[in-house]
Amino acid sequence: MSFSVWETSFTILKKNGELRKRSRPAPMRQIDPDPDLTPDQRLLRETVARFMEREVAPTVNGFEKQGEFDWTLPGRLAGFGYLGGFLREDEGGYGMSHMDYALLMEEAGYAWHSLRAVLNTMNMAALLLARLGTPEQKERYLQPLLAGKLRVWVGITEPNHGSNVAGMETRAVRDGDSWVVNGNKLWITNGAIAELGILMAKVPKGKDGEPHGITAFPGRQQRDAVPQEPRAHDGAEGDHDVRAVVRGRPHPRRQRAGPSGPGLKNILLALSFGRLSVAGGAVGAAQAALDLSLDYARTRKQFGAPIGSFQLVQKMIVDMRVRTDAARQLVRRAARILDAGQPARMECSIAKLYSAQAAHEVADLALQVHGGMGYSADYPIERIFRDTRGAVIPEGTTEIQTLIIGRELLGLSAFGTAAD
Repeated sequence: MSFSVWETSFTILKKNGELRKRSRPAPMRQIDPDPDLTPDQRLLRETVARFMEREVAPTVNGFEKQGEFDWTLPGRLAGFGYLGGFLREDEGGYGMSHMDYALLMEEAGYAWHSLRAVLNTMNMAALLLARLGTPEQKERYLQPLLAGKLRVWVGITEPNHGSNVAGMETRAVRDGDSWVVNGNKLWITNGAIAELGILMAKVPKGKDGEPHGITAFPGRQQRDAVPQEPRAHDGAEGDHDVRAVVRGRPHPRRQRAGPSGPGLKNILLALSFGRLSVAGGAVGAAQAALDLSLDYARTRKQFGAPIGSFQLVQKMIVDMRVRTDAARQLVRRAARILDAGQPARMECSIAKLYSAQAAHEVADLALQVHGGMGYSADYPIERIFRDTRGAVIPEGTTEIQTLIIGRELLGLSAFGTAAD
């Protein structure tokens, strides 16, 4: 996207009153010039960072304490490309590069993990609708989703099948003009509050020779048809994860997104895209922890001197910087390979594997630098520590990423069945 378009998006947001001043604005963040980026990308990064600084950062603590999420944010961020900006223009997107998208996710992760997680779910839904949806479904669901007017969940993970998507047990059987779906889903982000759900189910092989395989069933939320059980977890307080038990839920045939079968391919595509999102967000969280630690080490005094002058504290700060920089470069390498038209399966897994682990290590060191203050729930380090630990698991655990990378390197699969 050109310089003028990003500048225009920022101007539109200002004219619409979206950049409201807070009574106690946060200190201006120092943003590195980053010579690896183009001028357009530097403008995008700085513009988004300033928006997050003014509009998101001052509100995070309040929403976290309430266990809520600010649902005005997706629509207010849509002009930057946060919602489906990577889609082609004829699909309603901006045709953004993966590098641009990685930068957006880094800034979202810097500001608030729950924001990045919600945006990731919305973008996964947008990708599935754009690739599998009918023209009617795209008009009915995709366009309001891209405008931030529709909260959505995607039901993929199951109690017995988390990383092994191909082993999905939820079944959809045709019954006249409907599909009857039965199964269990787990860790459905936004499942308790969304208006739109995309339920992934497997169509078994039939006698009539029709296509079979994993299929997407989008539809407006029907709470009475999908009993929901909230799932408590440590971290991402603004998320709303539920377990859903689907019992004989009918879907009219027109609600199926595309033919049976291509769903798995597009889920795997969405997972690679999600891994880039998680990795980018992890880099942002690590950078936030590092910036807080730099400021604290310069100003906090013990024994008559700033603690940053102590050798052991400097060692921790240096380790934090090295891990953050290494993670950022792995994310950008994956993005560049995707932009070159390659699948980048291994590179996305490497980026996710290292970045998620590195971010939590950085957060752990940051907590140590801050001492008791870092452990306080009123200070951001404690939240970043919880959130980075949780980010190691989604879009494939550390162990799954390791096996994917091993398979790509050796050409030999350690999976008992097809998995990703």
